[in-house]
Amino acid sequence: MAPNQKLAELEAWRVSGITRTYPSYRREWPISEESWLEGKHSDDAAEGLWRIKDKLYDLTDFARRHPGGAFWIERTKGTDITEPFESHHIEEHAQRMLSKFEVRSAAQPRNYRFTLEEKGFYLTLKRRVQEKLRQLNYRPSHKTDLLHTGILISLLFFSWAGTAFNSLPLRALAGLSLCWLSTSAHNYFHQRDNWRMYSFNLLLLNCNSWRISHALSHHVYPNSLHDLEMSLFEPFLCWVPSRHYASRVQRVISVLISPFIYTVMSLVQFTERLVYSLLKRNVMYWHDLLGFTLPVFLYASTNADLSSVIFSWLIILGMGSFLFGFIGLTAAHHDPRIYHDGDAPRPDRDWGLFQLDTIIDRGDIKWSDLLVLTHFGEHALHHMFPTLDHGVLRQLYPELQQTLREFKSELREMSHWGHIKGQTQQLLRMETNPIPPGSKKGE
Repeated sequence: MAPNQKLAELEAWRVSGITRTYPSYRREWPISEESWLEGKHSDDAAEGLWRIKDKLYDLTDFARRHPGGAFWIERTKGTDITEPFESHHIEEHAQRMLSKFEVRSAAQPRNYRFTLEEKGFYLTLKRRVQEKLRQLNYRPSHKTDLLHTGILISLLFFSWAGTAFNSLPLRALAGLSLCWLSTSAHNYFHQRDNWRMYSFNLLLLNCNSWRISHALSHHVYPNSLHDLEMSLFEPFLCWVPSRHYASRVQRVISVLISPFIYTVMSLVQFTERLVYSLLKRNVMYWHDLLGFTLPVFLYASTNADLSSVIFSWLIILGMGSFLFGFIGLTAAHHDPRIYHDGDAPRPDRDWGLFQLDTIIDRGDIKWSDLLVLTHFGEHALHHMFPTLDHGVLRQLYPELQQTLREFKSELREMSHWGHIKGQTQQLLRMETNPIPPGSKKGE
């Protein structure tokens, strides 16, 4: 075999189904939120500005008018924000203001293959949602706030009781409360800056870091090589269905060690941020200190000595981290029937249809507002309209179902047990699916 032909075959798998190029951040180690952003700056051809479709904008003044704008100015300048802009600005006034900030047309074509056509699936659905918002009942969002507050109070109570009475069952309930507090806080860091989103830090996870890995990466490019939430777990957990990324033995091992990965996840991510900051990468924030408010509270409110408090806190933290990882990674995205990078993509590259192809919703929790909030429910609608409160998303199903019928697509659902089995099967899957989503051959 000629050297050039052999090299071509070795590099053939280094492609992504959603972009023209292999993501730069995956060529270096270690992978982090910072390296993902650096790679995106390199790949997006935004020329130091903000790119939306094929035009470049200077959105500095626009972002400064919004709470939390400084964070987004710092993080997104020099990148393509087409899909986040469309999904985070549902009303038309942001679109109408864009022309004021236009600088010039982009010199290069978009790296991403997604389409957002006026008559396509997503923008058709978005127009219907715009109309629905004018008559939407926002009272469920107040219930969401009450649920989040109640979970926070439960965390404090069970943590105190578990430490004061040295009770493992009470600490387990505190761990569950910590998990639920973090999953419900996820509802808020898609929105403008608010105090509730910082409760995410009690799990030693940083809401600003997750705004990058989750809101800017996973939500926009789920299950692709550009999905940082998949890349961060490699090589320990690999959902990409290719033998080039993980061998059969590695995949079997990943299934066996996944409970341990869930348990140490929060401590490992905190340690990584600390190390990066000591190396002058400056990825720590003032609110990282919030992660230590729970042990401080336990030390101040109980008669336990410091070592007992730290031991109790680590148990609660480990249980909370395990449940957070278990629920989060079996929530909606990983099953052999779900599109992952390497599988044959749908011919219609509409971004909204891509979201549906990478999600199977949890059908068994829709009856409970609490379970929807704490188990990443209403997942498909949440991906397409992330700034809307979980409590009001269910009011959009008539518009979603109408649009699905028109575009001959479907919203898939199954139980959590089905997702648990599916995630295990996906970790073991090595062969890509040659049948595109929506294909009649796949029915």
